[in-house]
Amino acid sequence: MTERLSDETRKTLLAPLFETGWELTEDRDAIKKSFKFNDFVDAFGWMTRAAIFAEKWNHHPEWSNVYNTVDVTLTTHDVDGLSTLDVKLARKMDGLMGDAKKD
Repeated sequence: MTERLSDETRKTLLAPLFETGWELTEDRDAIKKSFKFNDFVDAFGWMTRAAIFAEKWNHHPEWSNVYNTVDVTLTTHDVDGLSTLDVKLARKMDGLMGDAKKD
C-alpha cells in the first residue's frame, strides 16, 4: 500500500527533484514542473512515452499541453499528498527528457 511521504523521507527524495526544476505547489501537497520542447510533436511524443509508465504503475499525472509546453502536477490522491509513486514518476519524466529535443 502506498503511504504519504514522511518528513524525513520527503527531504531525501525531493531534494534531487528540486535540483531538476520540480517545485512544491502552493495550494496542496504536490510537485509541479513545466517541460519545454522544440515543437508540439516532440511534446506529444514525450507525453506518450510518459503515459506508458504512468499506466504501467497505475499512477497518472495531472497534466496539460499547449504547443511545445507540458505542465505536470504530481500527487497521490489515495493518500492526499506526495508518495514514492510521485517521486518515481517524476524521475522517469526527467529521464525521458534525456533524448528529447528542447529549446
